Amino acid sequence: MKIINSILILFAAYMGTKQGWAMFAGKSDMLELFGKWNIGKQGVMVLGFFTLLSVVLMLIPKTFLWGNFLMAAGILLIICFHLLDKDFKGVMIEVPFFLLSLVIIYLQHPLARIA
Repeated sequence: MKIINSILILFAAYMGTKQGWAMFAGKSDMLELFGKWNIGKQGVMVLGFFTLLSVVLMLIPKTFLWGNFLMAAGILLIICFHLLDKDFKGVMIEVPFFLLSLVIIYLQHPLARIA
């Protein structure tokens, strides 16, 4: 079970880093996506920073829970924005990542008992 959870955490960390860096760097796709919700470049960069922070916190056993809560909150924010636009396709894209965060929280950090 620890191996499966480790793989899930690494996948979530990879996806969080990829999306967080795209937001922090101000990539045009991210600016376009968040722009339709009236979030400017600085706002997207702040969200990207917190996404990257959540990845770092998620990898450390003592801050694992905070990192996952922060990651889940960011995903939930995006889901809410999609719901405001009645963009159910966007919601369905984000829901698996939100559920992944919840599953990872439930399974706990694989090194938590060692550290």
